[in-house]
Parts: sequence; structure tokens; C-alpha cells
Amino acid sequence: MHTARFTLDPAFTVGEVNPRLFGSFVEHLGRCVYTGVFEPGHPTADGQGLRQDVLALVRELGVTAVRYPGGNFVSGYRWEDSVGPAENRPRRLDLAWHSTETNRFGLSEYIDFLRKIGPQAEPMMAVNLGTRGVAEALELQEYANHPEGTALSDLRVSHGDKDPFGIRLWCLGNEMDGPWQTGHKTAEEYGRLAAETARAMRQQDPGVELVACGSSSQSMPTFAEWEATVLKETYDLVDYISLHAYYWPEDGDLDSFLASAVDMESFIDNVVATADHVGARLKSKKKINLSFDEWNVWYLPEWEARAKTFEQHDWPEAPRLLEDNYSVTDAVVFGSLLIALLRHADRVTVACLAQLVNVIAPIMTEPGGPAWRQTTFFPFAQAARHGRGRVLDVRVDSPTYETRKYGETDLLHATAVRGEDGTVTVFAVNRSRTEELPLEVALNGLDLSSVVEHSALADADPDARNTLDDPERVTPHTVDGTTLQDGTLTTVLEPLSWNVIRLA
Repeated sequence: MHTARFTLDPAFTVGEVNPRLFGSFVEHLGRCVYTGVFEPGHPTADGQGLRQDVLALVRELGVTAVRYPGGNFVSGYRWEDSVGPAENRPRRLDLAWHSTETNRFGLSEYIDFLRKIGPQAEPMMAVNLGTRGVAEALELQEYANHPEGTALSDLRVSHGDKDPFGIRLWCLGNEMDGPWQTGHKTAEEYGRLAAETARAMRQQDPGVELVACGSSSQSMPTFAEWEATVLKETYDLVDYISLHAYYWPEDGDLDSFLASAVDMESFIDNVVATADHVGARLKSKKKINLSFDEWNVWYLPEWEARAKTFEQHDWPEAPRLLEDNYSVTDAVVFGSLLIALLRHADRVTVACLAQLVNVIAPIMTEPGGPAWRQTTFFPFAQAARHGRGRVLDVRVDSPTYETRKYGETDLLHATAVRGEDGTVTVFAVNRSRTEELPLEVALNGLDLSSVVEHSALADADPDARNTLDDPERVTPHTVDGTTLQDGTLTTVLEPLSWNVIRLA
């Protein structure tokens, strides 16, 4: 096998990593909330019904911004249903996931959850622009953020929340280009509504940060045209345009699946180009950043097949939906997607792993039972911990392989982040399913002399998973033999592996 190579030099960088890049997503979908983060009566539940075993894992995961309450759910969301005494909250039909929503977990519980994660956890609230509009968004904003002295802020205080919630980051709806979305709109319709909502929210608080809906995926027939139309209406009113992407092996094509980040990076580049084109046409010096606020491995065809079997008269509470069990292969692809986000840290300044618990999630729970880490937990936790600082420009010279979807593709996918203390962490994936990949990294202008750690997630069984019965089947392991001598890092990456190499 030929050696893969790249050079690191502090003079050549991409950008600073925004902590919001390590965000996640809690939607009222399946068991993400109920028996996920919230389960009164569970042996670990606190006085507010939050599972403390889950809270501990969320802290370990390193999550920052948490997007809420959807997702598709938000397009039928009535925020008023989620406040006040829980016993008085109404039960509603959720059209998005064909479930019954009890509203036992609401806005106050969400903020309480974030505060218990820690100071790094920031609210990212979505407003309903599917079945509602400007007035309801303003009412929610006033209830959540105004100190006191108005009807809605005083209502919050009467509900036991004297301090404002301080929500700075707001999503203007969700996936409004999707025909599946309740209240689906054309780009022109949505662009005008988003602009009107943004303008009004800024009248109430000029300091809010706002995310306009981009295309639900790069494969949407209106992709790019949608972004251009929406941004033409909203460019000077919003801070971000959103991206959503999910990946799975199509027709068993594992080689293309392992190269999923090729599509993610293309998606990012195309949205940046579209946004900058609109800015140039408007003669604006402002740059729109990207909020990649849904991304993950998701076996979507399996969900679509199951959805067709649902009984239309059945509206269950918190059913088991989208509970994908992730393999080592999935975790390697997942790690590669993280690398793609870091490689574009100059423009992707918000990202949300969808979702946090049970639903296509890194954390799983059993009602009344334990919580455990999926294979995808480890790449995220390691990136969130060690991927802080400035991303170095990595341009690989790598052996390649042929893929059905993306053609000739590098076997090595990599990035590196330099911390404020001068240490450097290399994140690298070997996409080969069968062969080791030798790697050499030349270090120019970096005062580094030792390998602190080389950790890898890999397994002789690429389908190995963590389960309720065997929750620690897959964990990262230490790699021996990685050296740093005379300014060159030398190592060998195991087949089908996610690697974290820390240098000091």
C-alpha cells in the first residue's frame, strides 16, 4: 500500500472552530424526549424528571448548542401548550411523526435540561413557520427572553421561571422546502415569511441570531435555487442558512458509503457559493455562515418502509422510532462527517448532530433501565474535546479507490486542529475496508516533539455494535508505534478506522 502524506504549517489555516460546531438536536420524536432525556420515576431521575445517567453521558459527549423542539415536529408546534403546570398542558396529535404529544416536557424543562448539562450548553430554538407565523414567534420570544413587566414575561415568572431563558439563536422554521412538511411553502412564500419574522424579532431584540431554512438536502430538485430565492429576501436579516444531510449505504454499496463526506463537502461548497453569489448581487460585504443543523448516519429507507405499515388510527405516545443501532462502519463514516465539518470551520459555525438520545443517536436508553454509548458516541466526544482551536489547512496526497457514486476517492480523509496551547490534534479516517494505510505528516513551524496519544476506533468485525446486552463491545483503543521524529509524524492507520492523534 502506498503511503498517504500531508503537511501541517501554522501559516496555513482554515479558521477558528466555533464551539457551536459540536451542537446536537432534541426533537419530540419517538423516545428522544420521553424515556430518553426525561423519565420521571426512573431510578436516576432528579426532581424534575431528568435522567441523571443521560445527563452524565451528554456532558461526556461534549454537546454545546441543542436545537429544539424540531425538526418536522416544530411545524405543528404550539409553544403555549408547553408552558405552565404540566398537569394542565393539553395532549395534541403530532402530524409529523404520527404520535400523541403529552407536552409533559416543555420549554421550561428544556431550559432546565440545558442548565444541568453545564454552561457550555446553549439553547437553539426553532419557531413554527409551518402552521403559524410572525405573531406567534414574537410571543414565544417575549415569553422566553423579556425580563418582566409584560403579559407574557410575567406569565413566565408566574410559571416559576423568574430569570429569562436568554435564547440568542433561533431557527426560522424547518425544512420548508419539503413536501412532507406541515405547511410546506414555495421558496418565495417562505422567503417573505422568514424575512417578515426576522424583521419583527429584531425589532424586539436586535441581538438575536437567526437561521433561515436552506434545502433539506442537496438532492432536492429545488436545491440552490431555493437558497438563492430565500436569501434574496432575507440576506440582511439573517446570520445563517441551514443544511441537512443524512447518509446510509445505498444498495449495499459500502465503498460509496465510506466516502459520504465527499457529498457533505460538496454540499457545503455549493451552499457557500450560492450564498456568496447572492451577496455579490446585493453588493453586500456581509457573509452568511452555515448552520449544518441536522447531520448523521441514518438508515432512512428502513424508516420509510416501516412508516408505510403504520395504522392511521393509531397515535401512540413516544413510540420506538428511528432507533438505529450503529456499527463500527457507521462510526467511521460518522467520524469522516465530523472531519468534513471541521475542514469548513471558516463558514460552518453551527452544526447539530441529529439527534441526541435514542433517535438516530449516540446515546441509547432503556425505559426504567440503563443508558449506554453507541459507536458514534466516541468520535463526537473526542472531536468535541480535542477539536478546539484553529483548523490547519490539510491537503492530502493519498492513495485512492474507486466508488460507484463519487468516482475516484482518497482513502485518507483528515484534518488537524491547533489548540491555543500550541498542541495539535490530527483526526484521520482510513476508508479502506481491507488494507492498512501508512501515513506521514510533515510538521513545519510547529514546536512539537511528542505523541501524546494515538487512539483508534476499529474492529476485526466491521459490523460490531454496542447493545443493551453488550454495551461496551466497541470502544476506542490505543495504537502503539506512532512516532514523531525530526519534524515528521509516522504511523499506520488500521483498515476501516477513525483515528485521533494528539501531538505536543
